[in-house]
Amino acid sequence: MRKIAILGIGQTKIDEHWDKSLREIGGDAAFAALQDAGVEKVDALFVGNMLSSMVSGQNQLGTFFADWIGLWKREAVKIEAACGSGAAAFRSALMAVASGDVESALVLGVEKMTDKAGRDVTAALATAADADYEVEQGISFVGINALVMRRYMYEFGWKHEDFAQFSINSHANAMHNPYARLHEKITVEKFEKSSMVATPINLLDASPVGDGAAAMVIVPAEKVQRKQKIVVAASASATDSIAVHSRKDPMFLQAAYQSAKRAYEMAGVTQNQIDFFELHDAFSIMAALSLEACGFAERGQGVKLALENQIGIGGKIPVCTRGGLKARGHPVGATGMYQLVEVVQQLRGECGKTQVHDAKIGMAQNIGGSGATILTHILKKEN
Repeated sequence: MRKIAILGIGQTKIDEHWDKSLREIGGDAAFAALQDAGVEKVDALFVGNMLSSMVSGQNQLGTFFADWIGLWKREAVKIEAACGSGAAAFRSALMAVASGDVESALVLGVEKMTDKAGRDVTAALATAADADYEVEQGISFVGINALVMRRYMYEFGWKHEDFAQFSINSHANAMHNPYARLHEKITVEKFEKSSMVATPINLLDASPVGDGAAAMVIVPAEKVQRKQKIVVAASASATDSIAVHSRKDPMFLQAAYQSAKRAYEMAGVTQNQIDFFELHDAFSIMAALSLEACGFAERGQGVKLALENQIGIGGKIPVCTRGGLKARGHPVGATGMYQLVEVVQQLRGECGKTQVHDAKIGMAQNIGGSGATILTHILKKEN
């Protein structure tokens, strides 16, 4: 298998883009990535998306975007893995180029979520849960995460306010990201006074949805002539039961553990060598569970890392350095690609006030469902 490098990246600001269609949002990110890569065409297109058929009424996104971008006659396909669709599309493209089947690929994560009423989007998101044993009982994703968070607090003795630092960190970092949806600092007091959504999860525990797209051009590393290049050191994917109640331990992300373990082995590193971690903080409880599953904290102690400010820029393990899902926003099928684009920005040294000093190895982890599908990628800077 060939070593793969990232040649170009592109993204759009996450927002309620009433004036732009799904094809325009995705096209903006795709064209930006092609321009950054300095190429006009690629051999294949992989699109990560979850909700296009339910929210936008559009399937066949591979051909849909190939037509719009001008990649006629090329291979083009849509990849769906719930909220993990972006990273799943990247992994599919990675395997295609690494195998030698194609010489270049464009990966696009795109989602348009604000064209329908909130209840309709909530129902669409719920299709990533177990239809028979979760959705049929009327539970939503925020409800599932609330049950996990309540049990976690009971088992390990944490209070709700202890989770505030995850959201505070993400909001502080998003202030310096022009592509982020939320540019507003928050405090513990504001966190505690936020409206309750599903006890104990309140509004500031949860990430906002939105419209957005992020894209990347990948090629064999030997074709990149730049003095400095960003290469894919590892790509791993794992699954767990789709329903939380079917898991041996609902408070441990087994798929995160498995995919991270394999990624560390592939990259030849340990968690102590990861300079920053773009984790999937769809809810604050998921941030804690991800840190624990990936080896950055002991079981039940992920919250402690946040309380001790070890997740901030300059901390033990900086997370969500561009705002994470919580403040950058969570256009579900595009999120995994936003994470990877942000890893590349850090490794290029393009993150300004949220730049991690001397960053050489970055990790991104994208979660589909409530931990059912989890993909972990490690990127490295090579001189």
